[in-house]
Amino acid sequence: MPIEQHGFQPVFSITPAMAGGLMRIEAMKQAIEDLPITPRLLANLRETARLFSTHYSTMIEGNLLTQEQVAQVIGEGQHFPGRERDQDEVRGYYAALDELEQLANNPKEVTETAVQNLHALVMGSGKTRVRPTPYRDGQNVIRDSVTGNMVYVPPEASDVPVLMKDLISWINLKDELPVPLKAALVHYQFATVHPYYDGNGRTARLLTTLILHRGGYGLKGLYALEEYYARDLKAYYEALSLGPSHNYYLGRAQADVTAWVAYFIEGMAASFEKVHAQAKRESAAGGRDQSRLLRNLDVKQRKALTLFEDSRAITARDVAVLFGFQQRTASALCQRWVLEGFLVTADAAKKTRRYHLAEEYEKLLGRTSGVDL
Repeated sequence: MPIEQHGFQPVFSITPAMAGGLMRIEAMKQAIEDLPITPRLLANLRETARLFSTHYSTMIEGNLLTQEQVAQVIGEGQHFPGRERDQDEVRGYYAALDELEQLANNPKEVTETAVQNLHALVMGSGKTRVRPTPYRDGQNVIRDSVTGNMVYVPPEASDVPVLMKDLISWINLKDELPVPLKAALVHYQFATVHPYYDGNGRTARLLTTLILHRGGYGLKGLYALEEYYARDLKAYYEALSLGPSHNYYLGRAQADVTAWVAYFIEGMAASFEKVHAQAKRESAAGGRDQSRLLRNLDVKQRKALTLFEDSRAITARDVAVLFGFQQRTASALCQRWVLEGFLVTADAAKKTRRYHLAEEYEKLLGRTSGVDL
């Protein structure tokens, strides 16, 4: 049953509660921007948020790893026998978060290829080099995992390309719609189109976060909306299940999505308020926020900062252990960082080279430059 018209045209109303939620979001956004968060605390809070996002987004899809185990898989390369698929899922999601951060800082328009690449990373078991995933080529019926009852029949595969093209065009449309509302609608529509056989929910949540970050609602990378969804999965799925029928062609496409948008805005406001309370508590000691300097660093460099908390100098072996790399790979990475001005070689004449931070990045840790030879 091919679609008769193109163009994403969401139907919704802004309720008083929704307007109040938008005001709460703006208030928390400003309050968090004004907090004197130290660079070290900022890095720690960001990493915690990334791990939360990874844990809760995969948990929604049935992943059985605990929050602590997710941290061990990502940070320590821990292996849990019998949980290989779960481990691959969290590695994939975490890798996709890395890509999301780069896309968020890219001024160019969002493309279908970028979204397909996010999906490929989600499904890629932690691989950093993947090929964009093509859309599904057949029908995909969603059933209740307990009862087996049909929950949703998405559009036919032949309609997916045009629906995704319309959605991406709408994402890039310059309009007056508040960014949180746009993010909510993108989440809903991606889940509605269901362009893949698997990984749709995770990709929808990543795309939502990407829209927020690009629109100025990154909140320094400190929040994880996925936690709000996971705390009450029934409410999450009910909010997404709108329309008179479970069939896309029998009302889902034209459904009034006000209930979903209201749910999303409340969750975003609650998440922002939680982050504000946590950041305010943990930044009580004060300190100058140098997030602009942090933004010059890539994901691996920010993580490598933790190596310098207890030592002025590190070796390639330290980097290898931190990331689970081979020694040769870690050595090449350190040499690249020297060329980029992130590291300085402390003792080039010695067989085992040591590196210290460039002076400007020493300031991120509240220190002046120096080397502990």
